[in-house]
Amino acid sequence: MSKAFDVVVIGAGPGGYIGAIRAAQLGFSVACIDDWKNAKGGPAPGGTCTNIGCIPSKALLQSSENYEHAARHFKDHGIEVKDLTMDVTQMLARKSKVVAQNNDGILYLFKKNKIAFFHGRGSFAGQGDGGYQIKVNDETLTAKHVIVATGSNPRALPGVAFDEKLVLSNDGALAIPEVPKRLGVVGAGVIGLEMGSVWRRLGAEVTVLEALPTLLGAADESIAKEAQKAFTRQGLKMHFGVNITGVKTAKNAVTVEYTDNAGAAQTLACDKLIVSIGRVPNTAGLAPEVVGLQLDERGFVVVDDECRTNLPNVWAIGDVVRGPMLAHRAEEEGVAVAERIAGQHGHVNFNTIPWVIYTSPEIAWVGRTEQQLKSEGRAYKSGSFPFSANGRARALGDTTGLVKFLADAKTDEILGVHMIGPLVSELIAEAVVAMEFRASSEDIARICHAHPSLSEVTREAALAVEKRTLNL
Repeated sequence: MSKAFDVVVIGAGPGGYIGAIRAAQLGFSVACIDDWKNAKGGPAPGGTCTNIGCIPSKALLQSSENYEHAARHFKDHGIEVKDLTMDVTQMLARKSKVVAQNNDGILYLFKKNKIAFFHGRGSFAGQGDGGYQIKVNDETLTAKHVIVATGSNPRALPGVAFDEKLVLSNDGALAIPEVPKRLGVVGAGVIGLEMGSVWRRLGAEVTVLEALPTLLGAADESIAKEAQKAFTRQGLKMHFGVNITGVKTAKNAVTVEYTDNAGAAQTLACDKLIVSIGRVPNTAGLAPEVVGLQLDERGFVVVDDECRTNLPNVWAIGDVVRGPMLAHRAEEEGVAVAERIAGQHGHVNFNTIPWVIYTSPEIAWVGRTEQQLKSEGRAYKSGSFPFSANGRARALGDTTGLVKFLADAKTDEILGVHMIGPLVSELIAEAVVAMEFRASSEDIARICHAHPSLSEVTREAALAVEKRTLNL
């Protein structure tokens, strides 16, 4: 006998488990399938984000930042630290504990919301009058609606497989057992910069090789330039316009052969190599061909603007479909799809999805960049304000960076907000709310912000749009 559900979600990453919870809140009978395992072989829901992505990387970033503060900055506060050491084993154990707490939290939420959880890999097994048959382990589930939320996998360099010992994906980068003397990173995106920052703080000599001609091509140019200056001061070595021509591994070392932006042959020798050149959709074992689920030429599940696939009542969300591979985007799509199944009008505004890089300084933005507005021929005005002129930032001892506003030249509607500096991962939320309500820069400039706070930099940047900053 198969077990029948209104909604079956395949994948318990941020999009999948949130979509399952929202569907349950709306009164549907819901099952969620996920095959992630913890160290003991038990269920570890949360997908890449919780297990080998967002959550563990932030744990390591916090640990390494604490170490760097103790090693380099505590003395400014009159705190003397002698014989400082780093216990990498303990740091990794703490990371694993944080991950496990999040895994357990999701399992609790499933139980709280009466969601049936199946630990295994879900695959399409057929279609009948009762809906779609989904096979997991030795059981078959029947679903009126299916939400595919199977996520993504790291993209490897052509001909260079991840062994997670010398050539590392994000998974291996989060589990290096001791600080490498020389660390190579291919790709200066979010993962490359964050993981490079972790191990650089702990003492590794980090070299980043990036194929693009500049750092962070998706970010506003002024923010990217500020980031490059900051990372260079910290000792991160970065080379742009690179073309990898070969990777050779020995017993305890990796050699990367590449051409630089001038076309000259170069060699990078390192102890470990992190490859972070993007991600590919994960449809392994899904068996889409059994029911005729359409994939595109790159392996993504084809969906429309509302996450509908080519099959009735089959939906797909998150990394396995088009759009930015961001956990919070997947969550929003999960909620929206559950509400659409219920006949409501679920909504995801791609123009107000924030981007965050948790380096030091942090980088965050939402909306259009200045280069995008120029290419579109849209008239705009801009204003910026540095953290160096902010009292709270001075007290924190972290004054690197700025906040930048872009607003329509005629209406003053906020078109984009770009930040680099302390805790901008939190400050960006104000900009997202403002843009979602189509606020003007004047609206932010007129709102009282607490003093002293970092948020005052946001207000001052909004004031700068009309060239009337108060503290500069």
